[in-house]
Amino acid sequence: MNLELNDDGKKRSIGFSFAWNGLKEVTRTERNFRIHVIVAVLVVAAGLLSQLNRLEWAIIILTIGLVLVAEITNTAVEKMMDYVKPDIHPLAKTIKDIAAGAVLLAAIIAVIVGLTIFGPIAYNLLN
Repeated sequence: MNLELNDDGKKRSIGFSFAWNGLKEVTRTERNFRIHVIVAVLVVAAGLLSQLNRLEWAIIILTIGLVLVAEITNTAVEKMMDYVKPDIHPLAKTIKDIAAGAVLLAAIIAVIVGLTIFGPIAYNLLN
């Protein structure tokens, strides 16, 4: 889509609007994305209760972002494959599986990060 507008601010506004619509769409239609957002909110709440330092917050925020971006990318790949190749095809399945694998890897990394940051805090609370 070519937007011939004279106002650069308006172009940016339209681009932001499209991006915001994409976030709304993925939130509305993708159950796994909503689950990731709920877990992210719980992690942020745990971080607030644990009084994380700046570095810990930076790592947590980057990790949450990693998982959410991986999930959004996976959704985009799945929808694109459904559009390009609506019938069942082994290569389309492989492409979708690889994208889903990226989400799984991001989630595993997030769990490791969470255990690394919150594990010692939980251990100290229990002892």
